[in-house]
Amino acid sequence: MTKRIVVLTSSRADYGIYRPLLKKLRDDAAFELTIVAFGTHLSRFHGYTIQQIQDDDFGKIETVESMLLTDSPEAVSTAMGLTTQKMAALWARLSTQTDLIICLGDRYEMLAAVLATVPFNLPVAHLHGGETTLGAIDDTFRHCLTLMATLHFTATPAYAQRVSQLKGAATNVHCVGALSLDNLLEMKLLSPIEFQEKFGIDLSIPTILTTFHPETVAVEANEKHALEVSKALQELAKTRQVLITMPNADTAGTLIRQAFQELAARNRNVILVENLGSLGYFSAMKHCAFLLGNSSSGIIEAASLGKFAINLGQRQAGRARSQNVLDVAIEADAIEAAVRQIDQQPVFTGINVYQANHSAADSIIKILKQMEVTSVKEKQ
Repeated sequence: MTKRIVVLTSSRADYGIYRPLLKKLRDDAAFELTIVAFGTHLSRFHGYTIQQIQDDDFGKIETVESMLLTDSPEAVSTAMGLTTQKMAALWARLSTQTDLIICLGDRYEMLAAVLATVPFNLPVAHLHGGETTLGAIDDTFRHCLTLMATLHFTATPAYAQRVSQLKGAATNVHCVGALSLDNLLEMKLLSPIEFQEKFGIDLSIPTILTTFHPETVAVEANEKHALEVSKALQELAKTRQVLITMPNADTAGTLIRQAFQELAARNRNVILVENLGSLGYFSAMKHCAFLLGNSSSGIIEAASLGKFAINLGQRQAGRARSQNVLDVAIEADAIEAAVRQIDQQPVFTGINVYQANHSAADSIIKILKQMEVTSVKEKQ
């Protein structure tokens, strides 16, 4: 019997991770796929990434618009409530046509969307549970999603063990590896020439790929953090190109954006982009000198492309790390010292602790096919 799968995506970040799985769900007759796009996908301020989903043509798309324009704690909380309310109407319409919902990660809008499923007794599969990010309120959201989900796909055995502890049992907990790494196995990444033709950015110039998000636990420190990161990049941009992908919709995200916009306005070597897409981002990662910021991409994917990552502050604190990650305080002098350290050994040749010896997407598809939908529902 065809399994009707609904995949929730709220941002460019989770969509890029999902893509290998979405391809297999679309191309396998055992599944009927619907994508629910919400959050920043529908925001022109954040690049209107719903267009990429439509272009990829994975099948039916439902959209839910519920984001606010501001990013204060009140705005984030209000957006959560509005997302839950609007998702309630969606699940009222789709609940009888849905066998399993798939969600990923730790975003506040993802929590709101899944929270709305609970009264409908809909089964939920959660990806990337069991992880820790001490510098972000996402930690709370991630663990709540774990508790609401009935099926779990984790990135490492240690995370699988933590999910089992949270749930009180190891039932339906599967370690499949990091799904995003399938992208690196399947994608034909752009050459520097192809990248320049597509984005107008010359990666033959030594380039620092930067993604820096606010720390949503210590919100009051973000102004200082923005100043310190900008100060370091101002100095580094004297001899290198700095390619910055702009932050997600988080508390105080606008403050970080403004700092980067001011930095780019006074320095021609600083380039801001809203969204490169999965192919563009991984291509930039392949050809850059190193990564700098506090994105999970430095923790999870960079090692597989032989790149060092300077990880700033506490946002990713608690996540498993490969030896390519240099943890650095958000201070200009410390950042510049870490760059000098990388300059001494620019290529990482070690292993990626997130790299499994199989395709994560293939493992997930196999498990979904083996499981009876009714048995999953009974464990809700």
